[in-house]
Amino acid sequence: MRWLICLLLLSPLATAQPTSTNAAGALHALFERTWDYEMEQHPTRASSLGDRRWNDRWGDDSPAAVEARHQHDQEVLKELATIRRAELPPAEQINYDLFKRQYEMRVEGHRFHWYLVALNQRGGIQTADELGDALRFTTLKDYDDWLARLRAFPTSMDQTIALMRQGIRERVLLPRIIMQRIPGQIEKQIVVDAEKSGFYKPFARFPRDLSAADRERLSAAARTAISEQVVPAYRKFRDFFSKEYLPACFDQVGVWQIPHGDKYYAFAVRQFTTTDLTPQQVHDIGVKEVARIRGEMEAIKAQTGFQGSMPEFFKFLRTDPQFYYKTPEELFAAYKVMAKTVDPNLVKVFRTLPRTPYGVEAIPAVAAPDTTAAYYRQPAGDGSRAGTYFVNLYQPESRPKWEMTVLTLHESVPGHHLQIALATGRQVRREGISRRGAAQRRAAARRAGAQRGCVAGGEAEDASGPGPVTHARGGA
Repeated sequence: MRWLICLLLLSPLATAQPTSTNAAGALHALFERTWDYEMEQHPTRASSLGDRRWNDRWGDDSPAAVEARHQHDQEVLKELATIRRAELPPAEQINYDLFKRQYEMRVEGHRFHWYLVALNQRGGIQTADELGDALRFTTLKDYDDWLARLRAFPTSMDQTIALMRQGIRERVLLPRIIMQRIPGQIEKQIVVDAEKSGFYKPFARFPRDLSAADRERLSAAARTAISEQVVPAYRKFRDFFSKEYLPACFDQVGVWQIPHGDKYYAFAVRQFTTTDLTPQQVHDIGVKEVARIRGEMEAIKAQTGFQGSMPEFFKFLRTDPQFYYKTPEELFAAYKVMAKTVDPNLVKVFRTLPRTPYGVEAIPAVAAPDTTAAYYRQPAGDGSRAGTYFVNLYQPESRPKWEMTVLTLHESVPGHHLQIALATGRQVRREGISRRGAAQRRAAARRAGAQRGCVAGGEAEDASGPGPVTHARGGA
């Protein structure tokens, strides 16, 4: 009994508090535990967010691990059900609902086995080297962790191949028209000179405080790991993909080809629209929107004074040299000017802006031919990496000037960067306050426990966990 009293005293929720505080504390404790679990289960995502606790490993995609994560998701929902939503403040009820929906969708979607589609033309294990561009390399451990990942790469590759083989057996695949882009991406990873590999990039530059001996050791170890682990793994993957996987992919497009494809499509519509609309209802909305937008396009064409049909206007916009830059360098410079032209105008329409900056970078050449015109990478939660607006410079003759404004507004500011960097900044500040508050509460509990003759054990102190965190951390 005395041990139990001491344990309760060490809990930040042990003191007399309103019921709503107890419910909110339980909710945020669940958020914190599930966040840590998600980061441990998906270490590359954790690394990209600035959480370096699992920087030396890839995720475990074995069948047992996949099933364990599914079971965990169900247990999370059971625990969530024990928290009385009605006792939460209004804002926390929203957090509760969002968190619940996220896990309900994951549990529901598991039965379709979409995890067997391990990659697509925009990314996957064939572009795993890009992770290094998102990481901080400032300490000896950062480099040793990356070496550990290189040495473990064959296991990750074997797990990926196993998933994809199961996808062949279950007919959970993508169309060949998409997947036929991937062999070229794989081929770029099969290098003769290890220093030409994207996995070697972190070793091309070292911090000044690393000794010459460490630099030489790390560089040599990287060359060995790339030559003996990474490249052979890609050779194996190339053979599997070209001989087994690509021939098995669907000739036609459409998710109707997978088992229960109609049900999966209806599920995906609900998941991505966050509504209960059916595919037919979404289609009907789309038909109306296309008609509305077409009318606006006709009006714009008339305003320009163009004489001709809409198809002719489209052809003019897509082919006239005045709408294109001649070189990747010119296109890149124009994107940077565009971004910095937008930045100073944000204060005119937004009162709160993120402290974290963003930069403009070119999409890596290995992925550029097969990916979108632009995309955004969020900043690291620890502030070690800014947000990044990636732009595609491949074939500038296919990148019209008139798409640059909308891409910039959407992908950088006031789109993804403003939204995500603000959320990240608030989360980090709140977590810092919460952790300090939790430490103060535990210190007070220890003092109270000492006055009552209790011994504050480390296990009990750790069991209370850190303080509340925002739901922005609630999942991948």
